[in-house]
Amino acid sequence: MNDLIKLHARPRLNSPNMLAVWPGIGSVAMIIADYLRNKLDFKELGAIEASYFFDPIGVLVKDDVVEAPNFPQSQFYYWKNEGDGSDLILFIGDDQPAAKGYELANCVLDVGQRFQVKRVYTCAAAMTRIHHTEPPKVWGVATSHQVTEDLNKYNLEHASNLQIAGLNGLLLGVAKEREIDGICLLGEVPVYASRVQNPMAALAVIKVLTTMLEVQIDLAELAKMAVEAGERIKLVAAQAMEEYIDYFTEPIWERGEEEEEED
Repeated sequence: MNDLIKLHARPRLNSPNMLAVWPGIGSVAMIIADYLRNKLDFKELGAIEASYFFDPIGVLVKDDVVEAPNFPQSQFYYWKNEGDGSDLILFIGDDQPAAKGYELANCVLDVGQRFQVKRVYTCAAAMTRIHHTEPPKVWGVATSHQVTEDLNKYNLEHASNLQIAGLNGLLLGVAKEREIDGICLLGEVPVYASRVQNPMAALAVIKVLTTMLEVQIDLAELAKMAVEAGERIKLVAAQAMEEYIDYFTEPIWERGEEEEEED
């Protein structure tokens, strides 16, 4: 096992799957991971030494006392399925490193292979021309044509050719190198709302993901978050349109004054 990995437990897991997430567009992956953690009885499994991958650029000061540097956490959790289904390993990275992403991906997969995971999952956002009032669709990509055939039963959109930025995509590339089956589920996010948290896309993805993992959870809270977020995005879009109109249009009375001065 890699020296950068510290495991706190040695559970016996039943044919586990792994879900790995990092922050990304619309916070889609992080919303899904946080929701699963809150709804399932996950236990701590281990962590990756963050100081190897991140360089702090400053420190916090409280009551005139300098605190030790803080690093983004990279934590593993596990959940044992009470039924006959597979168990689940969850990896959450609080941030994506500026460098050494390939090494970090290999560390995550070292843990996956240590517990003989049968498949690795990631989640991401697919920026499209979808309007914020439309229900987002889910795209699916996989590390092999054989796994892609498994996606056909879930009525996913075919991504054809695209690039998945960051570690939510790179992890699958490294999994392919190591001959580990992997799937990425991408929820549609409006291009103009890419900087806003998007529970709508996360809800669409988690419905497919939990079906694939054969995990049953209550999605009512996330559905409520999606409705509330939709209203916020509607306000942001309306304000942006007002600013656009104010900037690119000119009151007719001002236009008349200018014409008179020219005459």
